[in-house]
Amino acid sequence: MEQARARDAATPQLFASPHVPEQAGPADFRPARPLVPEQARVVPAHARGEHTHSEPPAPGTAPRTVQRHSVRGQILEALRTALVDGELAPGEVYSAPVLGERFGVSATPVREAMQQLAIEGAVEVVPNRGFRVTVRSARELAELAEVRALIEIPVVLRLARTIPAARWSALRPLADATAAAAATGDRAAYAETDRAFHRALLALSGNQQLVAVADDLHRRSQWPLTRAPVTRRADLVADAAEHMALLEALVAEDLTVVQSLVREHFTGAEA
Repeated sequence: MEQARARDAATPQLFASPHVPEQAGPADFRPARPLVPEQARVVPAHARGEHTHSEPPAPGTAPRTVQRHSVRGQILEALRTALVDGELAPGEVYSAPVLGERFGVSATPVREAMQQLAIEGAVEVVPNRGFRVTVRSARELAELAEVRALIEIPVVLRLARTIPAARWSALRPLADATAAAAATGDRAAYAETDRAFHRALLALSGNQQLVAVADDLHRRSQWPLTRAPVTRRADLVADAAEHMALLEALVAEDLTVVQSLVREHFTGAEA
């Protein structure tokens, strides 16, 4: 299923950004207005540079106050969510000061978060302008799905032979969380719960380096294509159902079914 989704390409959809909640947390700190590309806005020249920290917000968009020690992490998670949702459009350039205005913070934590995204390959630095969201192809997503399969499938099959049923059963709440997120059709929420399930599963190997590498690949595979279709709720529900079916087979120690399900989860083909 992972590679099947990676091959899709259609007309992009616009996603309106929700309002910032009064008490923003790491997972739900969102901009008060949609994230608008640099070239799509009429912005004073100084707003694109480095010295806009004291620029007052636009009327009706009072900034939200967040704790300084956690603001960078909140902004980073919000930007990652915006990538998954398609609010940060591939190929578009975004200015740190302008994004900072949307989030109600200075440009500094936004710039720091964007630098981290640049390290992860999600954006690239555009000197004197900001950051351009990386344009990715269906082939790149297919390659990511292939690499994930090469890493995760052998690990899951090995664990299936050694992990007792009780430990697999402990993962049910995480599988239930993916199903609940899928039922709402919220792509960002599903992406987070999906990664949490895979992290917990792979963590049973005891190899934290493997978990970190696999999670990074998983996150990158969730970024949309330039012309990506809107992920249907039915697709999310089907993907979540595969998690539960896999757990049931692991608890039952049915290795044949486990092998078939885990391969299908990544390739969309019968084993």
